Amino acid sequence: MIGISCTQFGTEGPEIILNRISKNFELWEIFSEAENAVTGFSGRFSEIRSSYGLTYSVHAPICDINIAAVNDRIREASVTEMIRTVEHANSMEIQTVTIHPGVYSMVLGGIKGRSAELAKDSLKKIEKASTGTGVTVAVENMPSFEIMMGQTPEGLFDLIDGTDLKICFDIGHANTMGMIDGFIDLFGDRIANIHIHDNMGDRDAHMTIGDGSIDFMHVLSKLKSYRGNYVIESRSTESAIESKKRLESIMRML
Repeated sequence: MIGISCTQFGTEGPEIILNRISKNFELWEIFSEAENAVTGFSGRFSEIRSSYGLTYSVHAPICDINIAAVNDRIREASVTEMIRTVEHANSMEIQTVTIHPGVYSMVLGGIKGRSAELAKDSLKKIEKASTGTGVTVAVENMPSFEIMMGQTPEGLFDLIDGTDLKICFDIGHANTMGMIDGFIDLFGDRIANIHIHDNMGDRDAHMTIGDGSIDFMHVLSKLKSYRGNYVIESRSTESAIESKKRLESIMRML
């Protein structure tokens, strides 16, 4: 199933977004921020969804969130927000929530190990809270950016080691690290969600599929056994629609 997610949607209500995308996509991954925070509209979601034939997943909020924060109050509040997002997704009968693994301090050096341990503890708390809800929590690999955790296959594995948490494999992010094959080879069946977009390998540009350097024929052939969703993370609806056309064309050739 091919879906769409776009950070630009956050300034408009869910009904506006659904009217815009429902004719072109089968799934909306709700970026749970601002006007589209699921904690704010989950109560009326059953009424909203009855007017559209879409499937849904959730991307947990990232603004002001850091589950690896060395400040206890900020970290605990971030974990609480992740758990609330999972609980609301469950009440909305949404089965997948993607979360970010946390970021290192932008100021303090020499505490990356401490931050990583705090992130691991936070992820275990989120996993425990999600157990029994029917919601799959998928931790996303991050792009090449100094303060971000989970940029490499080994780094992400270390964070989730000892848990049953799944992976949201972001192809564009992996390309900025030159590690697309490495993520697929390491995580394989543990991938529960895929974010797809293009870039030139230098930064997380979220370009239309086919406009960057990613060899999607190669990537998708390595993902042949994957049966989950492909969520196009775009900078605009128009870009996502074109990406969908190109993605479908590649899939037909495999």
